Amino acid sequence: MRILGIQKMTLLDYPGNVACTLFTGGCNFRCPFCHNASLVLHAGEAKAIPEEDILNFLSKRVSVLDGVCITGGEPLIHEDIEVFLSKVSDLGFKIKLDTNGTFPDRLRSLIGKGLVNRVAMDIKNSKEKYSLTAGTDTDLSIISKSIEILISSGIEYEFRTTVVAEYHDKNDIENICRWINGAGEYHIQNFKDSGEVISEGLHGVPRNELIEFRDTAMKYIPVVTVRGEEI
Repeated sequence: MRILGIQKMTLLDYPGNVACTLFTGGCNFRCPFCHNASLVLHAGEAKAIPEEDILNFLSKRVSVLDGVCITGGEPLIHEDIEVFLSKVSDLGFKIKLDTNGTFPDRLRSLIGKGLVNRVAMDIKNSKEKYSLTAGTDTDLSIISKSIEILISSGIEYEFRTTVVAEYHDKNDIENICRWINGAGEYHIQNFKDSGEVISEGLHGVPRNELIEFRDTAMKYIPVVTVRGEEI
């Protein structure tokens, strides 16, 4: 596994668990608002952390951490992810995976083999705006396949959308929620410029629109939150 970064402890990334977060390099999307631009655009230039070092770190944290979050970039672009997650699972950790949903067969395999306990899948936008928001042509059928896999999986999962004023409106949120019909959780995250985004000049959504987005989503999804905002 090509791991480019590690956050040694987090109370936020894996709900209800003390975890660490591993950042993989590389992604097949080019979302303009991506806040991990270096992991996406310059992954080949960065020095990876040796897998042995990661596993040694984890083995020393068995009694401290509950889980391990795998994020990116897009973790599922790595063909050796199953082997790596097997090693992490063998240490006794629960595993949360972040994905953009473009590798449904790999996702299904990991779920079927019990190698992920929770999955967070990004829904970039409504179908009409998906390729624009993802920054590349996107096969919506594979996104739909991943949605169906998660809804029927029996494991913990969530769908989430980072909303950007230039890309999202109320109709998009409504269309997203219709698309993920049957989901139990949907989380809205307002865009914040981290200083390391792929495209400049983007803005978060005003508070009144966030409330409108939330209220719209609540018509379709049982659990809806706006993360990081007091609403």
